[in-house]
Amino acid sequence: MSTSMTTTEAVLAGLPEIRTWQEDCYRDLHAHPELSHQEFTTARAVAERLRSLDYQVHEGIGGTGVVAVLDNGSGPTVLLRADMDALPVREATGLEYASVVRANDAEGNEVPVMHACGHDLHVTALLGAAQLLADGRGHWHGTVVALFQPAEETADGARSMVDDGLAAIVPRVDVALAQHVFPLPAGTVSTHAGPFLASADSMRITVHGRGAHGSMPQSSVDPVVLAAMIVVRLQTIVSREVAPVDAAVVTVGSIASGSKSNVIPDSALLQLNIRTYSDQTRTAVLAAIQRIVTAECMASGSPKDPEFELFDRFPPTINDVATTTRVREAFTSFFGDRCWEVPQGTGSEDFGEIPSALGVPYTYWGIGGIDATIYQQAVDSGRVQQDIPVNHSPHFAPVIQPTLDTGTQTLVVAAMAWLAPTPT
Repeated sequence: MSTSMTTTEAVLAGLPEIRTWQEDCYRDLHAHPELSHQEFTTARAVAERLRSLDYQVHEGIGGTGVVAVLDNGSGPTVLLRADMDALPVREATGLEYASVVRANDAEGNEVPVMHACGHDLHVTALLGAAQLLADGRGHWHGTVVALFQPAEETADGARSMVDDGLAAIVPRVDVALAQHVFPLPAGTVSTHAGPFLASADSMRITVHGRGAHGSMPQSSVDPVVLAAMIVVRLQTIVSREVAPVDAAVVTVGSIASGSKSNVIPDSALLQLNIRTYSDQTRTAVLAAIQRIVTAECMASGSPKDPEFELFDRFPPTINDVATTTRVREAFTSFFGDRCWEVPQGTGSEDFGEIPSALGVPYTYWGIGGIDATIYQQAVDSGRVQQDIPVNHSPHFAPVIQPTLDTGTQTLVVAAMAWLAPTPT
């Protein structure tokens, strides 16, 4: 066994001692979720615990972000990141600690709130790893940066921290690491080198017509028909303009127009979501959407040009190959056959904004959160898609153990791949 693994196991030896408070912390966070940019209570609790562990803590970065630094002598600086925000989802898990929270969203609407994506587990795992690394300072050298990010779900939390001077707050970082709980068997760890998660762009498109009575369509330019033609034509982008070896998704998630059956309205609003894996494909798809919408408006005789608004823009997550290989080797040594290789996913994540702004390599991996027996039963019956709740589902709730232990272990094992003393 290498010196690196010996020291890693020494740092992880304290895991049973922190397990009780971690599980309590997770239940509390799950029961008290906070929407994007509203993570005030979560951030305060995070900062308080990190201060008790002798970290130098910076609060309010990018709004509610927390950055904690633990200097343990000369050596590499490793940044570990967790996201904190929840979603406007009504929980339907039936758990004793299920959320019944309601809050006002950014538009002032009262909505239910739930940790439907596992960010509560991410926070708890990083807090646990931060304590194990602090308690185990005799077994490693360097600096740990524990970063707790707001507003991942709205795609602007990482950027808000960068714009708020993150680079001036942290020491020079050598590598950035992050993880996410996935609907896979609990206890498993998943890695992927290269392009891993898709970029995502949401787009609002307003097309204009000319309103009229439903009995006199000849006097109108019908935006409902126009919107329908746009939806059909948009389907040709992926099928006819994206190479078969590439990947893209164009989804029309919403169409809104009119209010009465016998009134032809004067406008229609379409909302799109676009997923791609490269900047080249992303640029081409967005340009194709504008070209098609503009052309259909011209064909319909629209009295005004269409309006386009991009929002909730996520960068692609492209894992550095060398960094991912190093982490995968550490995971394989520690977890054995519980370390899996997974294919690309079409989900999206804004974590990459942070290492890109700091100019450092990164890797982002997954941990399973579904009871392994339940998952295997779904596999055996061919019902994984039907029976296993996925992220953002009102039924999504990772089983606490071994998910929490695994999430804590992965952060320590990955960090120690840089922080552990080099064998002599």
